Amino acid sequence: MAAKKRTSATSCPVPQGKLLLIGGHEHKGDAPEDDEKAARNVNFAPEAILRRLAEEIGDRGPLVVIPTASEQSEESAQDYVRAFQRLGGPAVEVLNIKSRSEANDEARLRVLEEAGGVLFTGGDQLRLTALLGGSYLQHRLQERYSYDNFIVAGTSAGATAMSTPMVYQGRNDAGYLKGEIHITTGLELLHDVAVDTHFVARGRIVRMAQILATNPACVGMGLEEDTAVLVTEGQELEVLGSGLVVILDARACSSTNIHEIAPNTPFTLRGVELHLLASGERYTLPIQPRLYA
Repeated sequence: MAAKKRTSATSCPVPQGKLLLIGGHEHKGDAPEDDEKAARNVNFAPEAILRRLAEEIGDRGPLVVIPTASEQSEESAQDYVRAFQRLGGPAVEVLNIKSRSEANDEARLRVLEEAGGVLFTGGDQLRLTALLGGSYLQHRLQERYSYDNFIVAGTSAGATAMSTPMVYQGRNDAGYLKGEIHITTGLELLHDVAVDTHFVARGRIVRMAQILATNPACVGMGLEEDTAVLVTEGQELEVLGSGLVVILDARACSSTNIHEIAPNTPFTLRGVELHLLASGERYTLPIQPRLYA
């Protein structure tokens, strides 16, 4: 039997919503140690990232905080309840999903229908994807992000989980030996982009390089603490906050030996393109539109 001939292909719709990916430890107005950061960094602005999130939501509905990634989920959620109370809004509702059955409970998830956005807290990104991956909650968030004026935000693990491929269980000092880095499927709000957080503070550039050596069609995005990117139209970035965003692009890398060497051997990756982006910079992610045949 002859194979069916492909006659046409259409691109996935350009997302109508926005993403806010935060590198962790964003200023919430309650950390005295940030006084030192303010004194030595002219880009530091108190609560700048959370203020921008509040502005993006406006009066479209409450912000739903999902603390599923955190082992101290109630405490983590209340940090944001207090932070947005200090900012004067938006109203915050907490959706603490603790099992896959809860992630598929449509009655529990009705709060998403009236929300102006959601915020995934930090914690463990694998816990987040293991409980939410393939669930009604994930599907509904993808729908709202694709078709509505809706913002999905995440900090630390909550930002890392938004993308595919997603890194997990890697030590900060790991990455230069083949096999030290583990990746899996994230929540798939960003495709072909590997996101890592606390990027400068925890020295994670080498582990990102290994991700790209094994996935050279992807772009690496490293977010420093108190730093974020606002993503519009699925690929247009605006940098926010007091630190740097590091973009690594290995699509045109000249060579790697990752496929030839034995496990636990240092790898080589040549010809990677590097961008360092500070607050106010804009960048277009060089990713191809996804097609449905």
